[in-house]
Amino acid sequence: MTPMTLGRQGALPPATFSMRATLTSAALWALVALGLCFPIVAYETMQDFSNRLTIEARPLLVLALVGMVFAGRFLWLLSKHPARPRVLYPKLDLAPHHTALLPRIGLALLLIFPFAALAVTGQGGAVKWIDNFGVQILIYIMLAWGLNIVVGLAGLLDLGYVAFYAVGAYTYAIIATYVIPATLPALGPWAFWICLPIAGILAAFWGMILGFPVLRLRGDYLAIVTLAFGEIIRLVLINWVAFTNGNAGIRTPYITFFGLPFTSRTGETTFGDVFSLPGNASVHRSIFLYYVILGLALLVAVASQRLRRLPIGRAWEALREDEIACRSLGINTVNTKLTAFAIGAMFGGLAGAFFSARQGFVNPRSFEFMESATILAIVVLGGMGSIVGVAIAAIAVIGGIELLRELDFLKRIFGPQFDPGQYRMLIFGLAMVLMMVWRPRGLIAARAPSISLNEAKAVSAAHVQEGHG
Repeated sequence: MTPMTLGRQGALPPATFSMRATLTSAALWALVALGLCFPIVAYETMQDFSNRLTIEARPLLVLALVGMVFAGRFLWLLSKHPARPRVLYPKLDLAPHHTALLPRIGLALLLIFPFAALAVTGQGGAVKWIDNFGVQILIYIMLAWGLNIVVGLAGLLDLGYVAFYAVGAYTYAIIATYVIPATLPALGPWAFWICLPIAGILAAFWGMILGFPVLRLRGDYLAIVTLAFGEIIRLVLINWVAFTNGNAGIRTPYITFFGLPFTSRTGETTFGDVFSLPGNASVHRSIFLYYVILGLALLVAVASQRLRRLPIGRAWEALREDEIACRSLGINTVNTKLTAFAIGAMFGGLAGAFFSARQGFVNPRSFEFMESATILAIVVLGGMGSIVGVAIAAIAVIGGIELLRELDFLKRIFGPQFDPGQYRMLIFGLAMVLMMVWRPRGLIAARAPSISLNEAKAVSAAHVQEGHG
């Protein structure tokens, strides 16, 4: 037997499955987790009514975390062992031919979601589910699809995408709040529809401005420059008080149904009055907002799919795979990069204008780096270049964060001061680590070629972004 054979055999786990060894390893991991829980997790500092600092133990929280570590390690060893029991979950196959129906099913569910939420929760709970879940998730889906053009198709790592989101939001805020009332006040109810294309154009312009300095950069250097650009925009919004009102923000007019307001304090004719709709005006407004952002998100999805099949889309993919080979084929990499930044930024600007009209208020705190990191994480988790994968990841990430705020029953287990929302970034980071181990190329990494000779065969996830696709 050769040394190479011995080395290979030594690198493999034993052929027989040992439950005792698996439980021992899981117990050791749980013991380490128990040690790491002291003292930060095991104890909490509180102030009593006398303003004295007290320490309270949290044994149930420690027990839950240790149990999660034990179960996670145990399941991991079971799934990775060559002689594992076959009663575990089947292998997840998200190849294109298995996901062909996902867009149609997802679109059908999206179309009926507001009315389903209204039927299940009634007038009182519908606003929360439609607005906090439906509208919020669709905003991030639209942002992630816009960033997917830059990162997923063109392969340009952008850590400052939230800057274009901010440009669109402040474009609507300034024009709708100051410019239109001072020049053409009769157009006030139509402010959103007037500002929406302007916000997209200005965001695309700033995308081109960002693209010029980074034409020769790639990888980590490109990421650092785009990160700096996002921070520059945020600091300008904070410090240019005369123009943006700084941290105090700007109150913006709410969106209307093509001139018809949803609520009125002066006795104006509202949307509900014209169409004689029963129910609360807040529900009408939430449903309208939902379908507006759904339409904008679908516009981004259709545009992305069409652009990918055009010559510019194939140029993006060639640039992502190998920039040197792309140049040798005569492709203008300058125009290719600028169009990717501009189109991705335009979609971010449209989402920003909608965000500003929906909130009725905008300030720089809504456009911090964490927003860019969240959007980029959604693109990576879903699978770069995949429309369906990015949408699924956005639903899981943003919907999961919103669901944490609804877990009030956990306060009866871990105490009245326990807030599940405080652990959203911990759970989010853990989910990213697990995804990078389980599916490092995202939920849907395999992709169909944008052009083919006879038969369009899906490109394996093992070859995507490695110069073989």
